[in-house]
Amino acid sequence: MTTETIRILIVDDIPETRENLKKMLSFEADIEVVGTASSGAEAIRLAKQYQPHVVLMDINMPGVDGISASEAITQEVPFASIVMMSVQSESDYLRRSMLAGARDFLTKPFTSDELVSTIHRVYQMGPRTAPPVTPSGTGPLGGATPGDSRVVQPARRGQVIAVFGVKGGVGCSLVAINLAVTLAKRQARVVIVDTNLQFGDVGVMLNLQASRNMADLVPQIHDLEDDFIQQVLTPHDSGIKALLAPPRPEMAELVTSEHVKLILERLRQLFDFVVVDTDTSLHDRILNVLDIADRIVLVATPDIPALKNARLFLEVTEALDYDPQKILLVVNKVDKRVGGISVNDIQDAIKHPVTAELPADSPAALVSVNKGIPIVQADPKNPLSRALIALTEQVQQQQETAEGEEKGAVSPPAQAEPGGVRGQLARLLGVKTVVGNP
Repeated sequence: MTTETIRILIVDDIPETRENLKKMLSFEADIEVVGTASSGAEAIRLAKQYQPHVVLMDINMPGVDGISASEAITQEVPFASIVMMSVQSESDYLRRSMLAGARDFLTKPFTSDELVSTIHRVYQMGPRTAPPVTPSGTGPLGGATPGDSRVVQPARRGQVIAVFGVKGGVGCSLVAINLAVTLAKRQARVVIVDTNLQFGDVGVMLNLQASRNMADLVPQIHDLEDDFIQQVLTPHDSGIKALLAPPRPEMAELVTSEHVKLILERLRQLFDFVVVDTDTSLHDRILNVLDIADRIVLVATPDIPALKNARLFLEVTEALDYDPQKILLVVNKVDKRVGGISVNDIQDAIKHPVTAELPADSPAALVSVNKGIPIVQADPKNPLSRALIALTEQVQQQQETAEGEEKGAVSPPAQAEPGGVRGQLARLLGVKTVVGNP
């Protein structure tokens, strides 16, 4: 609940729209319309005069349009949150609005409930007035003051763990979510970040009904304060926090590769572990994530297409000069009852150790996903849960020396048997898979 009346400035060049918005808000006890403007220029003047908490801004107006007015208001009244309104919902409008400082976007026509909930959301998120900067020795630039939230502290450096699936359907998100939840059970501060910005599943798989997402961080990307970040994160009852992907695919364009990099670097200062769920494409955004990561959990399944992609991924990372010990290969959906490609076969074929095997348990995994409850919470004694917990222990405790020992323990390649599983892997994956060596 809010503790003060939320001051609203309505900006639209159509008189009927302004009146309708006033009527929609007149029933809300904690909302007051302090002014209305018919142009961008008038909006800037009234924003400075009335100091509103929220500005409802039409994007298309003659003269000074909503984009230009929003940019000016963001500079003149920095604590005012702007909600852009438009009959157009194309990604270009969304991008321009966010770059101008807007905190949310409403597509006309919208309901009274949508309007009110948006106002409450952006009001709670801020931004709020920053502490004054003073040139003397009494403020953030001149020296620390007691209790100052902007005092420069030595940077923490949490572990960034990127979970990458070699193709769709291998269980990348399931591994990432349960890894994060298990780390939190060990009293670690954990955040999970969904960098599959178009079709992220973390929110659904955790049953989170969130109104905030990564795109909300973009307008303040170069000044991400702790309180603001915490407002954008969504808490889960397991103890982790989640930074979710935007709710609509077109909004993914609002978040660039550089934005993701800056966000992850900031989060690692606030958390012990930053678990990143990625998509399956090696584009700039995901390559930035992999560059930053201290560990890459590479998730594959024991089938030829997945193992072919795993080999290609390892070739790419070698070309990028990644330390092989940074990559932990996890083979998911292993069913020893049906035979097929064994872990030893996989290691021999792609020349990389397998860190963990996760047993196939489709019914339990499906129930977990559909209920939005991580399986390590819902059924910790399940074999899949126990394997995920064991994987977490390796991720958390693994040291460089232990990794070196593990790498040295890989069995030497066996002779391929024509017509057998090893022979098939040798033919399809190739005998020589190392890139950059003679």
